[in-house]
Amino acid sequence: MTPPFDGRTGRGVRIAIIDSGVHPGHDHIRADQIEPGVAIRRGGGIEGGQDATLDRLGHGTAVTAAIQEKAPDAFCLPIRVFHEGLKASAMALITAIAWAVEQRADIINLSLGSTNRAHAPAFTDVVERACEAGVAIIAPDRIEEQPCYPGAISGVFAVGLDWDCPRGHFRLSQGGGRFLASGYPRAIPGVPLRRNLYGISFATAQLTGFAACALEGVDRDFTGFARIAALKTALRANAA
Repeated sequence: MTPPFDGRTGRGVRIAIIDSGVHPGHDHIRADQIEPGVAIRRGGGIEGGQDATLDRLGHGTAVTAAIQEKAPDAFCLPIRVFHEGLKASAMALITAIAWAVEQRADIINLSLGSTNRAHAPAFTDVVERACEAGVAIIAPDRIEEQPCYPGAISGVFAVGLDWDCPRGHFRLSQGGGRFLASGYPRAIPGVPLRRNLYGISFATAQLTGFAACALEGVDRDFTGFARIAALKTALRANAA
């Protein structure tokens, strides 16, 4: 089976990765494709500087590596919202999405989300602003069968897990409402598969990589909602 978007590498596409930052010295990271980013604190404060996005937890680096595996020539813009642990406030996530839109990212990867329904209206507002700007948000729409925001909001490219899906492909869910991808990242030599990081974070990251390759082939004259629609059509056409 031919891999989707064979020969494309995400060239020219800018991906904002909202996570724990990135460690540019990691063997699986193309440091030359990492752009300067920011850290966002719980209350929404934004910090720049050389160390602002340095990953001290490992999750963001693994997610970035999974994206770069599929789209090595895309530019990655790290936005650090995880600091002491893998928890972030809704304010930080909303601020991060808004900042990525202002920076004219093409795609926003959110390998995370909030299951608190009280935050849905605020996430809906920022998702609408992103879609109006033609920025695709890719995120899981549920965590342990609970709706997860912003992934559960209309307009977001919702991702689910398919453990049987080959890592080089992605599928559509029954009914076509979600994109499904493998939750396994690339193997680490000497580390058993189940001892490596895995899960919905990496299904989301892999779909983001595929989306970057799809967007490389989308006419740049498309803007706003038309660009979102064209990307979704391209992904659907290349699902396994």
